[in-house]
Amino acid sequence: MSAGSVVHGISLMREKDIYFFREGNHTKLYDVLGSHVINVEGKDGTLFSVWAPNAKNVSVIGDFNGWNPASHPLAVRWDSSGVWEGFVPDVGQGALYKYSVESVMGGPNLEKGDPFAFWWETPPRSASCVWDISGFGWSDDTWIKTRSTRNAINGPQSIYEIHLGSWRHVPEDGNRSLSYYELSERLSNYVLEMGFTHVEFLPIMEHPFYGSWGYQTLGYFAPSSRFGTPHEFMKLVDSLHKAGIGVILDWVPSHFPNDGYGLANFDGTCLFEHADPKKGYHPDWKSGIFNYGRNEVRSFLLSSARFWLDRYHADGLRVDAVASMLYLDYSRKEGEWIANEYGGKENIEAIEFIRKMNEILYTDFKGIQTTAEESTAWPMVSRPAYVGGLGFGFKWNMGWMHDTLHYFGMSSIFRKYHQNELSFGMWYAYSENFVLPLSHDEVVHGKGSLYGKMPGDVWQKAANLRLLIGWQYGHPGKKLLFMGAEFGQVSEWNHDVSLSWHELDDPSHSGIQLWVRELNRFYKETPAFWRGDFERWGFEWIDCSDADSSILSFVRRDEEGKMFLCVGNFTPVPRQGYRIGVPAPGFWREVLNSDSEKYGGGNWGNMGGAQTDEIQIHGRPWSLGLTLPALSFSIFGHESEEPGN
Repeated sequence: MSAGSVVHGISLMREKDIYFFREGNHTKLYDVLGSHVINVEGKDGTLFSVWAPNAKNVSVIGDFNGWNPASHPLAVRWDSSGVWEGFVPDVGQGALYKYSVESVMGGPNLEKGDPFAFWWETPPRSASCVWDISGFGWSDDTWIKTRSTRNAINGPQSIYEIHLGSWRHVPEDGNRSLSYYELSERLSNYVLEMGFTHVEFLPIMEHPFYGSWGYQTLGYFAPSSRFGTPHEFMKLVDSLHKAGIGVILDWVPSHFPNDGYGLANFDGTCLFEHADPKKGYHPDWKSGIFNYGRNEVRSFLLSSARFWLDRYHADGLRVDAVASMLYLDYSRKEGEWIANEYGGKENIEAIEFIRKMNEILYTDFKGIQTTAEESTAWPMVSRPAYVGGLGFGFKWNMGWMHDTLHYFGMSSIFRKYHQNELSFGMWYAYSENFVLPLSHDEVVHGKGSLYGKMPGDVWQKAANLRLLIGWQYGHPGKKLLFMGAEFGQVSEWNHDVSLSWHELDDPSHSGIQLWVRELNRFYKETPAFWRGDFERWGFEWIDCSDADSSILSFVRRDEEGKMFLCVGNFTPVPRQGYRIGVPAPGFWREVLNSDSEKYGGGNWGNMGGAQTDEIQIHGRPWSLGLTLPALSFSIFGHESEEPGN
């Protein structure tokens, strides 16, 4: 490929762009910075623009000029913005490039990828790639128009969390991962069949180290080339939308890796990160921390957040590691952090950034949601910024997850001493809009799979897992399940291999999958299990105090008064004639029972339901005498009178 001389004086940035960029309020930098294929006076080529205010010289190097720094120098703008620009004729789609940066600080020239590149070479190669992402024929208008309902706080959300590279491999083709194109059909069909309402992708933004699962992001504007082109990722999102499935993307503004071609020390100075390692270096992840107080960096991150909703039609962002952003002393010992201007540990600049980000996204995109992975007791994470909150729509309930998995991990002999670990979550259930996560983080690093965490023999493990998932779906809050858990994968997740789909040949595992599928169907069709998730009228304990029997019971209801009784028996001992008080007389139909033989259970049950007796218990004048199978979760729907009357 050949290219003509670089042409200066051509720019996509107007004065207002520079103003908002330097003010920290520019949210569409992807339209004006980076590489853009354009036509200038009848000549096709690429305009390159990069922010490097402490550079002495910047040139674009690539496969079109033999990677020669002297060939295509860029010119710095006159307005002291620190932006370098240049138009290179005859360079177009697919050209590989980097920026050669000579710093005012001296030293050898740095070779940097483009922070705004729309596509990159597949790692370990590290060049940016000129790519025009316009022109995709979206066909998801119906979805976009209706997603305000589909994404609503008081709507159903059962989220299937996915790592694209290990969901399913192709053994006959070198055991490679499925591509975006292949996933557009196979994943859409599977999620639709399973009944999940949303998928959540572990970060698909380009990342150097595959083993980081995407959480060490460098390409903040590029889907990973490991699975295909930007347009092919658009096709995947489009296909999911056409199947009626929402798309949530994990996004990581908390830190970035220090690879030499990336953001770190970009122009020979700490441009994107804090210069002081007490603020700019993350001890847990050995990575850089963004300087949220620098206006241009805020514009970069705001633009990245907006980009995925704008250009890729994402329905929401799940923001990773929010706690590490909020606290200046996060994972640091005394003397290893710098207090804020008031002497406190709160990161005021990060808090302002988070609030602004949420305000902008909710203003610009109707029907989207943002979710915080926030592991502390920071107040009002999912409350609007104008009342003092952080402005997220949802927050992951890490406390519920830890308590629940600790409880389920112990032998049933000891569960009666820990019943409060299941009931405690309702004490704070209305303080935030919670998502109940059984996520990827709980099935790696020696923790074992969800199935593997369950105590007992093979039968009890499967029964416990069905019970766990039933408990999750009955409890107030939106649901999130990491891939593989829906059929009880035995081994813990390994990002290098495919899920163990062959385990579905075992009836106990296919039974777990059927249980999840029918739970999803019932959940979506039953407003009592989501309409009042964050309203006190939506939930009522019947009894959470029978620790000796390890049984909990509660009622979920909708705003019209339709009621469902949920009962969990957390021991391997079946209970017959177990009496539970209920708020209304009549027939209570057994609508779901995790012990059904079709799910791999022992097929104990209540012959379709039970009629109330006028026997007072649990402070209620009516009660049911029920059979509660071993390690089971059962749901009964209230009907006004016995069938046939």
